[in-house]
Amino acid sequence: MEDNEYTRQRRQHLADIAALGFATHPAGYSRTHSVSEIVATYGTYPAEALEQEAIAVRVPGRIQAINLMGKAAFIRFTDGAATLQAYLRRNELPENEWLLFKRLDLGDFIGVAGKLFRTKTGELSVHTEQLTFLTKALLPPPDKHYGLHDIELRYRRRYADLMANRDVRAVFVKRARIIQSIRRFFDARGYLEVETPMLQPIASGATARPFITHHNALDMPLYARIAPELYLKRLIVGGFEKVYEINRNFRNEGLSTRHNPEFTMLEFYEAYATYEDLMTLTEELITEVVAQTCGTETITYNDATISFARPWRRLTMQEAIIAYWPTPDRPQLADLADLDGVTRAMERLHLPVAPTAGYGKRLGELFEHVAEPHLIQPTFITRFPTELSPLARHADDDPNFVDRFELFIGGMECANAFTELNDPDEQRRRFEQQLAARATGDDEAMPLDEDFIRALAYGMPPTAGEGIGIDRLVMLLTNQRSIRDVILFPHLRPESPPAASPPAAAPPPPAP
Repeated sequence: MEDNEYTRQRRQHLADIAALGFATHPAGYSRTHSVSEIVATYGTYPAEALEQEAIAVRVPGRIQAINLMGKAAFIRFTDGAATLQAYLRRNELPENEWLLFKRLDLGDFIGVAGKLFRTKTGELSVHTEQLTFLTKALLPPPDKHYGLHDIELRYRRRYADLMANRDVRAVFVKRARIIQSIRRFFDARGYLEVETPMLQPIASGATARPFITHHNALDMPLYARIAPELYLKRLIVGGFEKVYEINRNFRNEGLSTRHNPEFTMLEFYEAYATYEDLMTLTEELITEVVAQTCGTETITYNDATISFARPWRRLTMQEAIIAYWPTPDRPQLADLADLDGVTRAMERLHLPVAPTAGYGKRLGELFEHVAEPHLIQPTFITRFPTELSPLARHADDDPNFVDRFELFIGGMECANAFTELNDPDEQRRRFEQQLAARATGDDEAMPLDEDFIRALAYGMPPTAGEGIGIDRLVMLLTNQRSIRDVILFPHLRPESPPAASPPAAAPPPPAP
């Protein structure tokens, strides 16, 4: 912690407060109201009504401003959401409380007891009868411009960012309301909220690189989950027909404005549904969440106006590539139907072609480059290659494709869903194809999960499932361009090389 003139002065003030007989770190404060409650309830009360009713309050908060005017003073304090003013007169307080006031600093926490009134300028205030010291801020609070000039410092010291920026606090309040709205939606439709393992013996459920740890007692590796999918489908096998989970996933991959190694996902599964049913459900879910948290069906994101009016556009992956092809000589559907055609299309745009990548992977890379950035309005992309979807049911008209969609809004993927593969023999073949891909260097390929195949062998009804990235949805609905702006404590590169770990403690001597 910093040691400078300001902190030394604040420490001296704390010592003086202790010498005056006040507890330096008291336990709690018996309050009648929060600042926000007072402002909401009495903010429009006229002065005459306040005087007549003599409303007594006990209210705590953090000091934002101090104004000494001879034998009187004003303190502006806040609960983080609203502010209130305390009025003090020297001859109306015990001497030690006035001396306490003289040793308060910006950022300190206090409790104010007194009656509400309006000043001559009409400001709602507390006429202070008792001043209580609660906490000394040894560091000065950031000024109101804190964080605007050093974005990384905002993330590293989020506590200071929240103190200084009401807009930042509003983002995280809205995030909480978005999640509450999602829960209400699924609860009202008979879904059961569940919790599945965060530490898993097999890193499965998605194609991604996992975080690995070791369980000492069991002497076995464990993986921070990359997705809950296979466990949620086990619950469908077990007889739960509608389940959902909102929880963290972990992927040991790069950092970007859209990726954080630890992120929040909604996943839900419904027996007897198809991916087409989930397209309708997704429209209903997101439009309801937008209406409840934004009060409208139109938002602004990244300078674009996005309308959630239904129905949303639906395109196959190939159709999207053709629609957003950057040159006049657009390819035709037949040109994107096989490996050679997709490879030629990539070469026309001078895109790198991995020699081991198959048709599906190359088509996916072409789509990401050509179409994805342009999908601003809500758009369902369908017709995914089987190679990209090892857990999805193949399409009835062509086994090279699966019944799957991804939802894009604001130029980024926000949801991924498919009709689930419930054939245990086909699932084994898909896992074996993933193992072959891993053998050629694809470290994101999915491992084989024998227990999941066993679960499917007991019989899983026709099922559809979906994952929605909560962080990206919050980005959209709060108009934030970076995922770090919607995660309270995002992961960052260290400020300096981490200190070496201390040597392990010596084992205790053997018992006599």
